[in-house]
Amino acid sequence: MDSVPALDEPLKKVLGPATAKVMAEHLGLHTVGDLLHHYPRRYEERGQLTHLADLPMDEHVTVVAQVADARLHTFASSRAPRGKGQRLEVTITDGSGRLQLVFFGAGVHKPHKELLPGTRAMFAGKVSVFNRRLQLAHPAYELLRGDAEETVETWAGALIPIYPATAKLESWKIGKALQTVLPSAQEAADPLPGPLREGRGLVTLPEALLKIHRPHTKADIEEARARLKWDEAFVLQVALARRRHADAQLPAVPRRPRPDGILAAFDARLPFTLTEGQRKVSEEIFADLATDHPMHRLLQGEVGSGKTMVALRAMLAVVDAGGQAAMLAPTEVLAQQHHRSVTEMMGDLAQGGMLGGADDATKVVLLTGSMGAAARRQALLDLATGEAGIVIGTHALIEDKVQFHDLGLVVVDEQHRFGVEQRDALRGKGKQPPHLLVMTATPIPRTVAMTVFGDLETSVLDQLPAGRSPIASHVVPAADKPHFLARAWERVREEVEKGHQAYVVCPRIGDEEDGAKAKKKSPEDEAEKRPPLAVLDTAEQLARGPLAGLRVDVLHGRMPPDDKDAVMRRFAAGEVDVLVATTVIEVGVNVPNATAMVIMDADRFGVSQLHQLRGRVGRGSAPGLCLLVTEMPEASPARQRLNAVASTLDGFELSRIDLEQRREGDVLGQAQSGTRSSLRMLAVIDDEEVIAEAREEAARIVASDPDLERLPALRTALDALLDEEREQYLEKG
Repeated sequence: MDSVPALDEPLKKVLGPATAKVMAEHLGLHTVGDLLHHYPRRYEERGQLTHLADLPMDEHVTVVAQVADARLHTFASSRAPRGKGQRLEVTITDGSGRLQLVFFGAGVHKPHKELLPGTRAMFAGKVSVFNRRLQLAHPAYELLRGDAEETVETWAGALIPIYPATAKLESWKIGKALQTVLPSAQEAADPLPGPLREGRGLVTLPEALLKIHRPHTKADIEEARARLKWDEAFVLQVALARRRHADAQLPAVPRRPRPDGILAAFDARLPFTLTEGQRKVSEEIFADLATDHPMHRLLQGEVGSGKTMVALRAMLAVVDAGGQAAMLAPTEVLAQQHHRSVTEMMGDLAQGGMLGGADDATKVVLLTGSMGAAARRQALLDLATGEAGIVIGTHALIEDKVQFHDLGLVVVDEQHRFGVEQRDALRGKGKQPPHLLVMTATPIPRTVAMTVFGDLETSVLDQLPAGRSPIASHVVPAADKPHFLARAWERVREEVEKGHQAYVVCPRIGDEEDGAKAKKKSPEDEAEKRPPLAVLDTAEQLARGPLAGLRVDVLHGRMPPDDKDAVMRRFAAGEVDVLVATTVIEVGVNVPNATAMVIMDADRFGVSQLHQLRGRVGRGSAPGLCLLVTEMPEASPARQRLNAVASTLDGFELSRIDLEQRREGDVLGQAQSGTRSSLRMLAVIDDEEVIAEAREEAARIVASDPDLERLPALRTALDALLDEEREQYLEKG
C-alpha cells in the first residue's frame, strides 16, 4: 500500500482516538490537513487582555484576563440542606470590563486554590446571563505562568492564537494538537500557480500555514491571511469557472419570440409601461434565450420591483417559439398566488383552447400536491400534449409522472428555499437542457453573488414600478415603553377605519405540544424565560382585546392547503381586516390594500426575513407602515439589528449588515447539509477586491486549460474543496 500523504493522515493516528473523536464530531476535523486549515479566530498578546465588554452571548469564548477577586460562599440547597453547598465566585478583569466566573460543589476546590487575585489565565466557557450580568459557569482555564517551560513552548512568541473551540475541547488544547501536526505543513501542495503567486507577492502555502498558527509578529499574521484568503477565493472561483465553461458546451434549443405572437399581444395590452430596469433585464434574458447553449441567469430584484412581470414575458417568449415554460414556487400558497396573478395579467391569452380565448392564447395550468385527482390528470395531460404552454407549481412538478411536450425554460422563484436536487430534477425534464432563470427577492451584495451564484449571470432590478408607496418602519420597545405597543394597536385600528387591512406576524404557530421542545432556546429566550409569541394565542388575545370588533383571521403553514387558500382569498377580497400569520406570508403574497404590518418578537427574525415581510405592505397607492415589536433591551445586538432594518429600505444595504452579523455560511451550499464552512479566512463582504481578482484569474486559467492538466496541485485542492457532495451541488447549479 502507498504511504498516505502527510496531510491526508487521519487525526486518530496522530493525536489518539479520544481527541480525534471530539475533533471529528464537534469541529468536523478528520485529517491533519483539516486541522492545519482550522485557523485561529484571533490572537491575544501575552501582555494584553481581551475586551470583556463585547463578549457574544451564548457562544463559547476564550478570554485572557486577570483575577480581580475570588469569594467562596456557602448556601443551602436540596442537595446540601444544612448550608453545606459551596459556590466560588471569581471576578476577572481586563481593563475594559469585568466578568464573573462561578464554580459549584466539588468543582470549587481546585480554582479556589489556583485563581488568586493577580493571577493571569486563559478562560474558556459559554457566556450566559445571570441576574442580568454576563457570566461563565464552570469555565475551563489554563494559568499563564511566564516561567513554566511547557507554557512558554506551547505559546511560543508573544501572540497566543485563540481557536474556534467547543465545550469539549478548549482553544489551548487545539493549540497543543496543532503543535504536533505543524511540521506536516511543509508538505502542503501549493494550489496557486507560481507566476500568479509571485506576481501578487504572496508567501508559499507552507509558510502561510506556519505563520498563521505560530506568528512571531502581527506582520506574520497579515502575510498569512492575505495568502490564505487568495487560496479560498481562487480555488472556489476556479470551481465556478469550470462550471460555467462546462455549461457553455451544453446544447440548448434557441427560443426567439415571433414578432406577431403571444408576447407581442401581451405587451400591446399592458395598462402601464415597463420600467427602464424591466426593459433592460428583459433584453438580457431574450439575448440569452436566443443562443444555442442554456441560459443560467439570476434575477435579483427588491420586493415589488416587478420580477414576476419580467419572468412572465420570458415564459411567453418561449411559448412563442413553440416551447413550454415551468415556474417553480417554494410553497402552495405562493404557487396558487402566481397562478392567479399570471392568469389575471394574461386575461384571454391564458384561455388557449377555450371558448372566448384569444387567437394566440395558450393554457396556463397549476400543479400542486394537494390538487384533486381529476384536475391533476387534466393538468398532466395538457403538459404532455403541449396544450399548456405555461405550468406553475410546487415540487409536485418534479415527480416522475410529469411529462413535458417540450420544456424550454425553467423559472425558479426564491432560490434559497429550493433544494438543488429539485432544480436538477426539473432541468432533466427537457429533451435538451432547458434555459434557467432563478429569481430572488433577497438582495445579494455583488461579491456574494459572484461567490454563491458564480455560475449564474446576474441581472438586477433596482427600480420600483410607478405607484409603489414608501414604507415607514419603527421599532416598538414593548418592555421599556408599554404605551408604544398600545399605540401600535391603535394605528392598526386607524388603518382599518380608513378601509385598509393589516398583517400581524408571529414567530410560532402555537399548537406545538411544547414550545420549549419545539425550538432550542436562544440566549435571549434564556434571558427572558419566555417562548416566542404564537399566532393562535395572539389572534385570540387581539380579537378579545385591542382589536375587538375587527375581523381577525389566522394563517399558518400547518393548515390544510384549501383552508390556507380560502383565508388568502378572503383577505385579498377585503373580507378580513387583520391577518395574524407566521412567515408563510413572507414571499410573494400581494394584497395592495394591506397597509400596516406589526411584527411581534421581531428580534427572533433575521434581517433579510424582516425586509421580505415588510415588502408585503405599501404595495398599493397608500403608504405602508411596519412596526417591529421587541422586548430586547436597548443596548442589545438584537435591538441594533432592528434599528438597522427600520433605518433603511435598501435591501442591498441590509444584506450587507446581515452578512456582517452572521458570517456567510458555506457558499457551496453546505448550509443545506449542515457541515462546516469552506470559507474560513475569506469574508465575502470585506474581501470584495480579492474575490473579483480571483474570478478574473480563474476565468483566464480555465479558458486556456479547462481540465487543469498543467496545474496538478490546483486540481488536488479542487478535489479537496469539492468532495463528492459539493461536486454534485455545483453540478446541479
